[in-house]
Formats: sequence, C-alpha cells, structure tokens
Amino acid sequence: MTTEKRRAPAGAAVLRGEITSAIRAAVMQELAEVGYGRLSIEAVARRAGVSKTAIYRRWRSKLDLVLDMVSAAAGRNLPLLDTGSLLSDLEILLHVMARALRHRLASQIIPDLLAEAARNPQIAEKLQAALDDYQQAVGRILIGRAVERGELSPDTDRRAAVDLIVGPVYWRMAISRAPLDVEEVPRLASAIVAALRVACLGPVRDEVEV
Repeated sequence: MTTEKRRAPAGAAVLRGEITSAIRAAVMQELAEVGYGRLSIEAVARRAGVSKTAIYRRWRSKLDLVLDMVSAAAGRNLPLLDTGSLLSDLEILLHVMARALRHRLASQIIPDLLAEAARNPQIAEKLQAALDDYQQAVGRILIGRAVERGELSPDTDRRAAVDLIVGPVYWRMAISRAPLDVEEVPRLASAIVAALRVACLGPVRDEVEV
C-alpha cells in the first residue's frame, strides 16, 4: 500500500498572509506620499516587492484595495473595552483615537480620501460603507452598554451619539491640526458624556390631543 504525498496548492490557490501584509503596508506608504489620485497598482507592487498579479488576486481595483485597508485599520483599532462606566470607556476610546490620528500616515491619508470622496460619488459611497461598521459598533456596543447600565436613556439616538464621540477629536486633530494632550482627555470625555445625556434623545413625539 503506497502513501501519496500531497503537494501544497500553488498559484492562485495560495494567498500568503505575509504578502497581503506587505501590500497593505505599501499602500499606506504610497497614499501618504502621492495621494489617492496618483496611487497606482504598479507602484504598490514595486514597493511591496510583489507582482501586480498578486495584488489583483486579492483586490479588483485600487479603490477596493484602499477601502479594504481602511476597514482593516478601523477594525484593528476598535478599543471598546468594558470598564464598567461610560466615562472610562470613552477615555480609552479617545486616547486610542488621538494616538491613531497623530500617526503621520493617518494624518495625511484620511484628509486625502475625504477630498477624493467629495469629487467622486463612488468613492464617497464605498468609503462610507467601509466606515459604517466601525460607527455601528461604537453605537451598538459602547452606547448599548451605557443604556444597559442606566447611564443613558433607551431613547438615545445612537448615530448622533457616535457623531458627538468621534467628531470633536477628528475635528481638532485632522481638520484644525491642533494637538490633544493626554491630560485633556478626561475633561473632553466628561463633556461628551454630559452632551450625550441631553442631546441624543430620539425625536420628540407630538402629544396626541384628546
């Protein structure tokens, strides 16, 4: 009885993780240097040390490649830890957001993608879809826990709540380009909690006249 030695799959059947990681790293560097408009698959392949075929096996276009990178980065930096209170949960989230937005690549790439989205409806639609998972997770998990603890009303508008959480940090660091010092985070978190308690209730229902 003979035992056949199985050959490992080759070619398109293999999507090696280290190659995928190298491509994503190359995309980040290219976006920071030349922006989305001048980004090319050829340049990404050269920087990653792979063939264009290796890229097209994973992504259909440069837009799919970039949006996958955005989604992966958002998911990797999702610090929705349960500390037992909304205030402490928010402090951790704000610290991580501030650290991410201080990164040189993020500070260049995010404004560039938003500028491209303003000119290209397809990019705008896909970019929003890529970020929706993150926004929904913040609303579902972080705000949901606060509602369960009784810290926020069950009528809290979760989309508005996410805007209040993410907006101040993004505006300050990505738009105004002003730093957010570590010692400022607790004060900002307290202000956001206060705003959430008064500004994020659902739409006011008209009383029915009898």
